[in-house]
Amino acid sequence: MIENKLISLLGEKNVLKDEPMKKHTTFKIGGNADFVVLPETAEQVVSVINLAKEENIPLTVLGNGSNVLVGDKGIRGIVMIISKNMSHIEIEGTRVRAGAGVLLSRLANVLYENSLKGFEFASGIPGSLGGAVYMNAGAYGEEMSGVVESVTYIDCENNIKTIPLCECDFGYRRSLFECHGGIVTECALRLDKGDKAEIKAKTDDLRERRVSKQPLDKPSAGSTFKRPEGYFAGALIEQANLKGFKIGGAEISEKHAGFVINNGNATAKDVLEVIEYAKKTVKEKFGVDLEPEIRILGEF
Repeated sequence: MIENKLISLLGEKNVLKDEPMKKHTTFKIGGNADFVVLPETAEQVVSVINLAKEENIPLTVLGNGSNVLVGDKGIRGIVMIISKNMSHIEIEGTRVRAGAGVLLSRLANVLYENSLKGFEFASGIPGSLGGAVYMNAGAYGEEMSGVVESVTYIDCENNIKTIPLCECDFGYRRSLFECHGGIVTECALRLDKGDKAEIKAKTDDLRERRVSKQPLDKPSAGSTFKRPEGYFAGALIEQANLKGFKIGGAEISEKHAGFVINNGNATAKDVLEVIEYAKKTVKEKFGVDLEPEIRILGEF
């Protein structure tokens, strides 16, 4: 039985059966997964991948669930969440090694406490380090590619590898790992020594800008669309007079049109329909194709 095999690999506390995915996404949306597993090491990640292949069971890998929409009927097979069980932080001078499951907000705070600058831009991004590296997350003109020194990941052949920045193939919201299905397990960052007061001031300034402009009081998956070349998705949606447009419990934020929010009872179907309507309207009005930044997973 698959449940017993998972428990033998990970321990009973790290295997959740028929688990609601709304507990594991920032959208607070999603039906149940057959199994959710919480590995503690890269070796356990490899073991789960091998088991899924042997048993011919679908496997989905998530981090903090901050950039995904899970279908109302959930996810079949195994969902492997790399989170707090893999969230170590080790600092040597200006070099930092951290597990892929550490939250960016927690990592930013630890770096501040150690007077390390250069990570302030990521302090308000609601995600994990692994997910941020996977999609080369960024904010306010800075990206993960600017601080990464090397990445440890599991490749498509299930080998654990460590590669330097120059091999990560970072681009706008993409990386080697995103393009070739790699699973990030650890990252080394190279930062600079800084003044704690200046680091705090920059972090506070970025936080205030984020709070004033983004609907952080409502569940969402962050910015819904990628930035079209030469445009801003939120501005196009606003110019199309779609602020406040809603279907069911899903709504284009009045505060920032680049965000689709969950007003408390949204279904995944509601969110998808709002996304499709925004895409259609922007295409008709401006001839610009909007591409979702969020990953859409599971059954609808």
